[in-house]
Amino acid sequence: MNNWRKFGETVAGYNIPVLNEREIRASAGILFLFTFLSLMLIIFKGNFLMIKYVITLFMADFAIRVFINPKFSPTLILGRLIVSRQNPEYVGAIQKKFAWVIGLALSFAMFILMVIVNSYSIITGLICLVCLIFLFFESAFGICLGCLFYGWFYKEKAQYCPGEVCDVKAKQDIQKTSWVQIAVIIGFVGLVFLLVYLFNDSFGEKPNDLWKILRGA
Repeated sequence: MNNWRKFGETVAGYNIPVLNEREIRASAGILFLFTFLSLMLIIFKGNFLMIKYVITLFMADFAIRVFINPKFSPTLILGRLIVSRQNPEYVGAIQKKFAWVIGLALSFAMFILMVIVNSYSIITGLICLVCLIFLFFESAFGICLGCLFYGWFYKEKAQYCPGEVCDVKAKQDIQKTSWVQIAVIIGFVGLVFLLVYLFNDSFGEKPNDLWKILRGA
């Protein structure tokens, strides 16, 4: 029973309990997808049904991670199944727990405001945005923003971070960014503004049925 309540896994070569970052990223991607779809339904349809389900299940999932054991989290189990053929990437469990406590607090606040009180406001909007940012950075970049707060809060260095970012090391050549590459990014942003300026009206036109266009040609 005590093993069920243990937070993290014991792996040879690691002096603290660890978790598999790959399944955590997969789980974050799943949560991001459903949270984003719920937000789109609110914005375009004014439909709050899906977000209430997502908030409730989000909170339950994180409560299982924090208070029982991450190995019993439904989305982490799905993540494990999805990435089961990939080699594990081990990360320290303690900073992940801190990050998930933040996620649990945010989802609990949303549960009270949107599910229990049945309300929406700038507060719920901002909390939802913060959750999306946290999930997106985790799933897309492997950056755990909540883990960064762990170091600030406890004033100690986290161990076994994704991509070994906790370790001080020189960048390899393949990781370095040249001024030419920075110029490309700036030029690409300029292209975006140019497209908006020149083609915003035409891009905003509703597409026509292709088959009607072909029949009329």
